[in-house]
Amino acid sequence: MSDSAFSKSLDRRSLLTLGGGAAAAGLLAACGSNTGRTTSSSTTSGSGGSKPALAQWYHQYGETGTQQAVQGYAKAYTDATVTVTWKPGDYDQSTAASLLTDSGPDVFEYGNGPTIDMIKGKQVVDMTDAVGAAASDFNDAVIKRMTYDGKIWAIPQVVDMQLLVYRKSLLAAAKITPPETIEELQSAAEALTTGKVKGLFLGNDGGAGLMGGPMLWAAGLDYLKDDNTFGFDDDAAVTSLSKLRELFTSKHLLLGAPADWFDASALNQGLTAMQFTGLWTFPDIKKALGDDFGCIPWPKLGSASDGKKSVPVGAYGSCVSAKSKNVDAAKAFAKWLWVDQTDKQLDFATAYGFHIPSRKALLAKATTLQSGPAKDAAQYAVDFGHAQSPLLWTPKCQTAFGDMMSKIVKDGADVKAEIAKVKTVADAELKRVAG
Repeated sequence: MSDSAFSKSLDRRSLLTLGGGAAAAGLLAACGSNTGRTTSSSTTSGSGGSKPALAQWYHQYGETGTQQAVQGYAKAYTDATVTVTWKPGDYDQSTAASLLTDSGPDVFEYGNGPTIDMIKGKQVVDMTDAVGAAASDFNDAVIKRMTYDGKIWAIPQVVDMQLLVYRKSLLAAAKITPPETIEELQSAAEALTTGKVKGLFLGNDGGAGLMGGPMLWAAGLDYLKDDNTFGFDDDAAVTSLSKLRELFTSKHLLLGAPADWFDASALNQGLTAMQFTGLWTFPDIKKALGDDFGCIPWPKLGSASDGKKSVPVGAYGSCVSAKSKNVDAAKAFAKWLWVDQTDKQLDFATAYGFHIPSRKALLAKATTLQSGPAKDAAQYAVDFGHAQSPLLWTPKCQTAFGDMMSKIVKDGADVKAEIAKVKTVADAELKRVAG
């Protein structure tokens, strides 16, 4: 995989591993877990004046033209002088630390919105009035993830997603239809494994760091219940997570591919017939395979009466610091850019990479999403979108979950016993953040 392909595949996708089971400490999700952020010095834009002065922070996107785009958006705003700062390095840690000082940003983006600790610590302000009536037009799963105590704490910017992609010709040759259940997926993986081709690729760790959330949702469960209590101390979770272990030991799962799940080279090079990956890989797949690919949501667990199909979705959210000296002006700018300026939202989502606008009404205007698998994927994000993890699922919970997934999938540990360990950690964390 080329350096440019690697950077592109790991850029905004920082969002999309947090809910998959990898420890949150070094990762903010697919790109938090694999930042792939290119190196360059911080850059600012804007000019002085008598209008309110606002500092806006972004993490360092690797996609060409993105920096110039956000600088252009800021320059077009006439009610304040907005200085855009492009932040290299560990954006998440430096931004969180800055909120404790008087030298942080007024407006900043954060993966899946601010953390529960930022909200409970009163480090960010309520954005409900800024979103207003547009709330119902944002992707339901994403806006719900940024809502706490009946208030919206960030404005979604751009949606990224993961889903199951397959080679049409290989499934057709084996007389297999795209699987609707986990059980059908297991059978398909076996039938599609021939010679040097494996039936399924879920990452080089067998899905331990990626598939935890989708396997819970497949069973009709989640990390937390609606009342924010532990969500998967359940026999259905034991059954579902055991299926991932079965796949790992089946010899039908591709392991040790040249590139991991976030890159489509395993599918493109014929190493696998099906791969769980991100929407951002579609241009590369199209270039390599033409029309010989399709996509589906992650299947449900057929034996679970409440099982659900799913596609993990995530989005950076535009937040306002409570320490801003111009809170009202900062909120007005965030509203202008991420609620009112739909042309700029569409530009940011589609002109510098392959993403989905966070507003449902903009899907029909996104020329990149009007046909084939891309159109299907955009609709899946609406119909089956599932936030990677709940707001109250803290990094400590996620670390315990990641350890559990590795032990279950790779080591064959007792599933019920491992779930109990996570529950002990999660119960303590939920008690802490609920206080």
